[in-house]
Amino acid sequence: MYSPSATSPICPPPRPAPPSAILTVIDVRTHGEYASGHIAGAHNIPLDHLDAAVTVLKSAAERGDLVMVCASGARSAQACATRIAHNVPAATLTGGIIAWSRHGHDLHRPADARGVWPMGRQVRFVAGSLILAGLAVGQRRAAARWLSVGVAGGLVCSAVSGSCAMARVLAELPLNQPRSVDLDATLAALATMGQ
Repeated sequence: MYSPSATSPICPPPRPAPPSAILTVIDVRTHGEYASGHIAGAHNIPLDHLDAAVTVLKSAAERGDLVMVCASGARSAQACATRIAHNVPAATLTGGIIAWSRHGHDLHRPADARGVWPMGRQVRFVAGSLILAGLAVGQRRAAARWLSVGVAGGLVCSAVSGSCAMARVLAELPLNQPRSVDLDATLAALATMGQ
């Protein structure tokens, strides 16, 4: 059940809903991030798998409000823009899971979930490691410093554009990938909701 409130962090605000309306929450983070803590009842469809779910998401949006969620709101805003282009109305949770948790809302953490760092932390770790490696090797081979320059330039471009090539690459790592069984089960559950 969904009942919008004046303090709801959802942006744009969903249309007024009757008490029986369905709110479907789609978590677009990687499978590992989702497993480390998510909104109870949220369905995990990573951002790079959303195109395969257009039909299911369209039918979910016809039954009620569709809200996209990620860690900070950046990926969910991107997901909303893409869904709207496919005629699937969706909203994003402003500030993402971070804001949700900061506002005192609980996160569901399965007991058997493995701890995977949020994507932003993975990017910072890899970028920092590559910059340090470039500087360290650069002490002996000056050309290695270009690695540091390239990574730093990539981070600046990421900040300016709002998208991150390194995050897209890291999302392809096995620890960040959903098992096909999980994704198929999520799509099947969404398809049968409200029937």
